[in-house]
Amino acid sequence: MTTLIRTARLATIVAILLALCPSRVAAQDSDRRGVERGEAPAAQDDRLFAIIDSVSASRIESDIRALAGFGTRSTLSDTASTTRGIGAARRWIKEEFERISAACGACLEVRYQRTMVLAAENRRIPADVEVVNVIAILRGETHPDSYVIMSGDIDSRPSDGSDGTSDSPGANDNASGMAGVIEAARVLSQYRFGHTLVFAGLSGEEQGLFGGAHMAEEARTAGWHIVAALNNDMIGNIEGLDGVIDNTTFRVFSEPVTPFDADAMRNVRFFGGEVDGTSRQIARYVDRLVDRYFTNLDAMMIYRLDRFGRGGHHRPFNDVGFPGVRIMEAHENYTRQHQDIRVEDGIEYGDVISGVNFGYAAKLTGVNAITMASLAWAPPAPVDVRIGGAVRPSTRLAWTKVDDPGVIGYIVHWRPTTEAQWTNARFVGDVDQFTFENVVIDNYLFGVSSVNAGGHQSPVVFPGGTIR
Repeated sequence: MTTLIRTARLATIVAILLALCPSRVAAQDSDRRGVERGEAPAAQDDRLFAIIDSVSASRIESDIRALAGFGTRSTLSDTASTTRGIGAARRWIKEEFERISAACGACLEVRYQRTMVLAAENRRIPADVEVVNVIAILRGETHPDSYVIMSGDIDSRPSDGSDGTSDSPGANDNASGMAGVIEAARVLSQYRFGHTLVFAGLSGEEQGLFGGAHMAEEARTAGWHIVAALNNDMIGNIEGLDGVIDNTTFRVFSEPVTPFDADAMRNVRFFGGEVDGTSRQIARYVDRLVDRYFTNLDAMMIYRLDRFGRGGHHRPFNDVGFPGVRIMEAHENYTRQHQDIRVEDGIEYGDVISGVNFGYAAKLTGVNAITMASLAWAPPAPVDVRIGGAVRPSTRLAWTKVDDPGVIGYIVHWRPTTEAQWTNARFVGDVDQFTFENVVIDNYLFGVSSVNAGGHQSPVVFPGGTIR
């Protein structure tokens, strides 16, 4: 009888622990599996389904309404008012991050980033203005200097980008993206990760990507290793001006290679890496996760830096060599972007609440959240990936192993040169090289990723050198 009582008590305690801290217990289970070196990684991590289910469309709606309620969030708007303008908006965002941090035991480091933009140096700035970002950092436990960033834009604009007084609620552009960042912080702050997560509200986007440029430069100067920067700009509209209504697809924009990286450009010419830069690998990562963990949602990988002739806040990160992509709706409605609120020839113009689909915004927030989580739970990517096989009937890959307690091995990837996504993958164990017998190097493209027992992979690394 005593044994039965003790067993019952133990079962009760375990049930309470599971209810109070499911992420911690699941992580411990994953760690135990990781001890069994050499086993193939798990096919999926059910925590990612839980993260998707935790994203709340109603909370996102509330945040979008709050942000739109500031009337205008123009970079050039009032900063002193408590109810109107970008100053009130950024203080509200900071307070929201602080509330989230209080709920998770002060797990977030919340602060402003400030920089001055001078009118004399920028044609879109009529007067000197302070551009202020709001960031919240969830510090990683094993790789605290390795960062996964999700950003949205704080600012909005009417028809005239230099107009800081007219109403500009910016419900979709970009209260939707900013609300997504806040909601992702709420959900992911309930978990702990190896890499550091950053939730960022960036300013000055409409006048020249100033907030993103300042954050990227600060990160470069501080020596951050950025795994990925996920920029969210307009994630709430499903009614395109092209007549399409669609809540089942979204776009991921990514540049093909880093044009300022001499080694990357060498890859383009000699290794066939025209579409295999670090940002493109992040786009593929997003696409792969969506295919596995979502139903009735598809990621459209768009093979360009951004929309034709336009820009977004991932670009400043790309400009200094960091991988970054833009996540956004598939079909834009230009009557709801950068428009004064008005009715003209029977057409309603303006970026107002009625143009936002909150369920769709929640879907795309979930995409960001599981991408951040998977990247932050994954080991670091292998380095010094090299390839060889010229005039041979085999292809050899070699790399330097990563320093991570959870890594169980490496996956080699390959695809025909005309394919957009990696079509084949093989777990090769905890080794630092692998040879494909009777596979001609000229006919395929190859890459390597690290993986842990939970199935979380690093981004794929395209070879940057040859094996002699």
